Amino acid sequence: MSSQFEGKNTINVQEAALCARQALHSITREYPNAPGQVLNSPADIQSPKALHPAFYGCFDWHSAVHSHWTLARLLRLFPDLPEGATIRAALNTTLTAANLQTEADYFDQPNHQAFERMYGWAWVLQLDAELMGWDDPDGLNWHRDLQPLTRIITGLIKNFLPKQTYPIRVGTHPNTAFNLTLCLEYARKAGNRELETLLVERSLDYFKADKNYPAGWEPGGSDFLSPALTEADLMSQILPEDQFSRWFEEFLPGVAGGEPKGLLYPAIVSDHSDPALGHLNGLQLSRAWAMRRIAHTLPQNAPARPILLEAAGRHSQAGLPQAITSDYMGGHWLASFAVYLQTLDLP
Repeated sequence: MSSQFEGKNTINVQEAALCARQALHSITREYPNAPGQVLNSPADIQSPKALHPAFYGCFDWHSAVHSHWTLARLLRLFPDLPEGATIRAALNTTLTAANLQTEADYFDQPNHQAFERMYGWAWVLQLDAELMGWDDPDGLNWHRDLQPLTRIITGLIKNFLPKQTYPIRVGTHPNTAFNLTLCLEYARKAGNRELETLLVERSLDYFKADKNYPAGWEPGGSDFLSPALTEADLMSQILPEDQFSRWFEEFLPGVAGGEPKGLLYPAIVSDHSDPALGHLNGLQLSRAWAMRRIAHTLPQNAPARPILLEAAGRHSQAGLPQAITSDYMGGHWLASFAVYLQTLDLP
């Protein structure tokens, strides 16, 4: 896959087809599966497809959600994609009103309110944002049928965030900054001012005072997100450009001088098939998109800007070739990160 960043959408139709086939293969593959659920009684011991008729594939629920996002995004960007008919048939099977109502009802059961908090929640909102405003008969139907789940998720977020006193600063699913970023994209596209206000307020509460972040400790051994860059990415979308520039200089002061090297150069992936070590392939991709957005928010003459863009290129070159793989531990999710990176909407 390509690794150049010349335009808003750098993915071509051949790469889009590869990513689509990867996601299509995964969304209906029920096993192996990591359900991650709380059992309330023996009645809860059911197959993944019985519990989650829309999002049962892809090894876990959140990956199934963002693989559906991947397919919707590619179909929207490439309406004549050769895999288009197959994508429509697949999503018309999973994204039905009955299936999505079952998904929404799952969160109403005892002890299920924290299921997939907040990574899976954020990807549900990303999926809805992708379907929103799409002048396509199937897309309109999928968007309509997703609304019960979207309403449940937005309600859970509004209830949870005021209670989360401290952010979660890890390089995996619970990372607060990344999840707020995805939710904020949805809130702004949906015109949900109440949700947007909450997300912005909590982001500022959590992160505005941060300085001298210890980014030299990165990466962690199973990271697929950079805690440092993910936080800066979020703040780049909240603070005005002049305020963000000052904030970033204090948050990561070494970047302007090319430090720390561990943050600006790709991670070493010793075993691509290992489910934890293979996360680092995703780290290359998420670092690349975070560095791109941060760089595009900084002033043109900011010393950190070219350093971040060069580092984004290195990470892209390291990560994109691994996004399409026959190994299921990476194959069930990496295509989504590749598509997110290569379809960023930058000024």
